[in-house]
Amino acid sequence: MEIRQSDNGQRGKFTAFINDKPAGLISYVATGVGHISLMHTEVSDEFRGQNIGKKILDEIVEYARENDIIVTPVCPFTQAMFLRHKEYADVLN
Repeated sequence: MEIRQSDNGQRGKFTAFINDKPAGLISYVATGVGHISLMHTEVSDEFRGQNIGKKILDEIVEYARENDIIVTPVCPFTQAMFLRHKEYADVLN
């Protein structure tokens, strides 16, 4: 699996690809300097049950750590994951 980030300065997404096929994504909005809000998560039906959302979120957390970015989980999936995984707390708003 490969995870790619795309960003236009205001909005962006991290998309997981399996064999060059989009498997899932988490979209975000830049809500200030050094701050993003995670707005939406989706995983293709074909790839459900493979922890795609968690793998994408792991990549986002690593990106946030490397770039001194604070993250606000807005969508229900990311909110639940931040509650469940205390190791994400260092990037949580």
